[in-house]
Amino acid sequence: MNRTLMMVLAGGRGTRMMPLTQDRTKPAVPFAGRYRLIDFVLSNLVNSGFYRVVVLTQYKSQSLSQHISRAWRLARPLDHFVEPVPAQQRTGLGWYRGSADAIFQNLNLIDDADPTDVGVFGADHVYKMDVSQMLRLHRKRGAELTIAAIPVPVAEAHQFGIMEVDANWRVRGFVEKPTHPPTIPGRPDWCLASMGNYFFTRMALEHQVRTDALREPSDHDFGRDIIPTMLSEGRAIFAYDFSQNHVPGQQERERGYWRDVGSVGSYFEASMDLVSVLPVLDLYNRQWPIRTDYHQLAPAKFVHDDLASNRVGSAVESLVSEGTIVSGGMVYRSILSPLVRVRSYSRVESSILFEGVEVGRNAQLFRTILDKNVVVEPGARVGFDHDHDRARGLTVTEEGIAVAPKGLRIQP
Repeated sequence: MNRTLMMVLAGGRGTRMMPLTQDRTKPAVPFAGRYRLIDFVLSNLVNSGFYRVVVLTQYKSQSLSQHISRAWRLARPLDHFVEPVPAQQRTGLGWYRGSADAIFQNLNLIDDADPTDVGVFGADHVYKMDVSQMLRLHRKRGAELTIAAIPVPVAEAHQFGIMEVDANWRVRGFVEKPTHPPTIPGRPDWCLASMGNYFFTRMALEHQVRTDALREPSDHDFGRDIIPTMLSEGRAIFAYDFSQNHVPGQQERERGYWRDVGSVGSYFEASMDLVSVLPVLDLYNRQWPIRTDYHQLAPAKFVHDDLASNRVGSAVESLVSEGTIVSGGMVYRSILSPLVRVRSYSRVESSILFEGVEVGRNAQLFRTILDKNVVVEPGARVGFDHDHDRARGLTVTEEGIAVAPKGLRIQP
């Protein structure tokens, strides 16, 4: 693994995640109470034995860079590092024009590391993966490019880049979001979707991004430009079947779990996956921990036990982070980040509360996402009347999820 450099693309604007990305890049969005989205790919890489990682940032990257510098300090004397690298305009005055251009503008990092292979991974997906298994197959096949792929039903293929493969899983075609997708050999109801995770030989990657940088018109994107070009040149491109990947301590129900959290709706669904009695994504697997920054906070606390007046501090089928106090309120199927306060007689249901949220007495929340330091005033109801929610400054998605931006004070 020490001859491999991992490059994580973390500059996404995340417009479909607004207002959660109003002040932060998408990979920095909190997830599961105490993590950031980027913690999943970084945990996968480090758990898999990859200790040379650069994270390419761009859009509103301050909180992401701060998180990486605090949570992901590896053993530098052993040449182990996770380093955020901001967009530097090394090749001109423009910012990144696409995923391939982000690599082109940072070829100096590849020169410095001198790897034999380069991994290019996304930063905003929720999954567990032993990445070393993909690299071994990449090298065994003599591939110039290996693409991580996940089987999806034909009905969902229009949401992804879809690969056509032969019986040996060599990629013979690639099309973005097709209406009539190619299917997997022997599995006519399933297609192979790209996960946006790649292994290149160093020579192939450098050649392709240099050539693409001179090509116009081009979106300078791996899916739209680099992969089709390599296919037209007859390059050795193979798919890696993520559904066959296995991590230590993993239950069979978790195999193949992968969520693209590109929108508020998909983010909400992935979050609600976690509060099931037997969640598909197991955060408690000590053999494959999801790593993050740890707050120096007291344990969560639940107080008051007055059944007669319905003043009971409780949480059911929920994740409750450190420093949180549930004081006589009811939390059901929800996720509470650190330092949340839930006051007496309130009810929080199917909701996600970010750090520092305060829920006043007699307030009620349903299918809401509240960003940092939001205050819900006593008696306020959120998530029940969407017109009223919008009038108070919240965004309501097409799925009916009410989302409050940072610091909003929600009145009754």
